[in-house]
Amino acid sequence: MIRHFYGGTGNRDQGTGIRARRRWRVGAGRLCGMSDQGRPPYQQPSQQPYPQQPQPQQAAPYSQQAAPYSQQAPGAPQGAYAYAPYAYPYGAPYPYGTPQRRSGWFWAAIFAAIIAVVVITFAVMFGRMFAVVATTGGTSSFGEPSIGVVDITGVIVDADKIDKQLERFGKDDGIKAIILHIDSPGGGAAASQEVYHEVLRVRKDMHKQVVASVESVGASGAYYIASGCDRIYANPASVVGSIGVIMEWTNYGELLKWAKLKSVNLHKGQLKDAGDPTRDMTPQEQAYFQGLIDNMYAQFIRDVAAGRHTSAEKIQPLATGQVWTGEQAQPLGLIDAQGGFRAALMDTAKRVGLKGEPQIVRPPKDQHGLLGLLTGDETTDDLFKSPTNLLNQSPGFYFLWK
Repeated sequence: MIRHFYGGTGNRDQGTGIRARRRWRVGAGRLCGMSDQGRPPYQQPSQQPYPQQPQPQQAAPYSQQAAPYSQQAPGAPQGAYAYAPYAYPYGAPYPYGTPQRRSGWFWAAIFAAIIAVVVITFAVMFGRMFAVVATTGGTSSFGEPSIGVVDITGVIVDADKIDKQLERFGKDDGIKAIILHIDSPGGGAAASQEVYHEVLRVRKDMHKQVVASVESVGASGAYYIASGCDRIYANPASVVGSIGVIMEWTNYGELLKWAKLKSVNLHKGQLKDAGDPTRDMTPQEQAYFQGLIDNMYAQFIRDVAAGRHTSAEKIQPLATGQVWTGEQAQPLGLIDAQGGFRAALMDTAKRVGLKGEPQIVRPPKDQHGLLGLLTGDETTDDLFKSPTNLLNQSPGFYFLWK
């Protein structure tokens, strides 16, 4: 069998052996996925007869035989009459590092990412357009007669947000009146006073009724704001008032001594470092701060009297810093009527000529996080707190009920 496969012993078997070897190469190439195209023409071997080969007694073990095609170097001849391969089997890596074909999931992910970028871009554009339109007097109520509601909750530390909401509703022709829904103990003196004056401006320049509705607490700076409205409603069990000024800060001088730390302060002017939280106040500094507090206190009384259409002499006895319930506050002239938000809403709707159940419009909530940063409703200071805010221990003046 071996002699017949590799060739005969003489001229008689020469042609037969050549044809057998050719058929074997063609069959092997087809099995391995090789192509016959581009192969150099077959060279007819010399006509010299093959020498007589001795009969092998025993086949060589597998480990001593020639390595199979997959284990040999690419392009190496396979036997005496084999040629270098001109094609690679199916599934084998391409030569010279040619990249494989991308799968369908890869292109689907690329397409989805492009669509997401386009959607986010259009969302940001339309969000900014809506904000610009609303700020410049657009109709967030879509022209329907409505009541605008601005919520004032918690400690008042910034007037900018409330002022923008009041201005937006003031410019909206569909908003017939504005209700300040208050549940706050007050806050910063300057911030409370700024909102108070914005309420007066909306009433006078934009001809809108502004009504205050106290839910649970409407004290100090929150009452300061409410006094600038056309009317004040309060629940009978709510607390209002606390007309007064307070100044406070934390003195941590003893803590520095315990930690063996010393505060170094260079200044020019006797009162430049007044209120230094690392030491006690001097009598001169105490008189200085008391003068500031007295001035703010007088402003508080004057503005409340102007907003309540009364005199400062009548407000002065009530400006003790104490609070009253809604039931007690009405006879004192601090509020106009007892009732919750529903009573304030229905009464205000009737006063501006709205019949039936009035439509309520509230400002859109601010977006927090990355979306708010993209739409302009959030700043980087809200996302990443500045360490310097932790060191801000300067004295503060507050219209605050504690």
